[in-house]
Amino acid sequence: MTLFDLHEEVALVTGAGSGIGQAIAIGLAEAGADIACFGHASKGGLEETAQKITALGRKALVLTGTVTSENDLAAAVERTEKELGALSIAVNNAGIAGAEPAETLSHEKWRKLYDVNVGGVFLSCQAEARTMLKRRKGSIINIASMSGSIVNRGLTQAHYNSSKAAVIHMSKSLAMEWADRGLRVNVVSPGYTLTPMNRRPEVAEQIKIFERDTPMGRMATPEEMVGPTVFLASRASSFVTGIDLIVDGGFVCW
Repeated sequence: MTLFDLHEEVALVTGAGSGIGQAIAIGLAEAGADIACFGHASKGGLEETAQKITALGRKALVLTGTVTSENDLAAAVERTEKELGALSIAVNNAGIAGAEPAETLSHEKWRKLYDVNVGGVFLSCQAEARTMLKRRKGSIINIASMSGSIVNRGLTQAHYNSSKAAVIHMSKSLAMEWADRGLRVNVVSPGYTLTPMNRRPEVAEQIKIFERDTPMGRMATPEEMVGPTVFLASRASSFVTGIDLIVDGGFVCW
């Protein structure tokens, strides 16, 4: 359907080297967009993502840097516009996770996670908005988590959960600030998802619990985050801003 067509659109995806970010970058290309893939050089995977995008007949640009650096983000946006065209879609997916009892969680670990998950998302939005607002056109999608709305049973991750809650409310705040200037800001909040981190043998038993506790009886695949993201990036959601779209197999209902 033309409502979901992203041809002639240019998207920047952070954390595009693996997992949900990689799936979304490829999925946006399948919908017709050209993609700038941004990520940390040491984590790899960006070239693989770019190759899969070009195999679809779309343009791909690999950009390395960190979302905690204003300079890296500004340079990424500048190169995207120079080499691919006007930036109209951004998916801010880069983030880190962690679990530790609150009483032993160090301030250093708390600060590091917040720097990436909250500060990094804000700086990304800021860099992207500075060019989108000039054209009065754009869609920013921030990837949070159902953990921003609920507390995961049996997991000690006060820093992670609260960081995702911050992303959700920050996104709503930005959406309202920019609503009358043509820029939409929304959130996709995945539930338990079979990313490479969750495919490790040492978490196999925990995965069984995640599947048991999800009403649909399984975890999501990274590719199942593509449809919601394409919806929020496209004209199909032209009157949608400031929402948190939870994609969790019904988990938060229980």
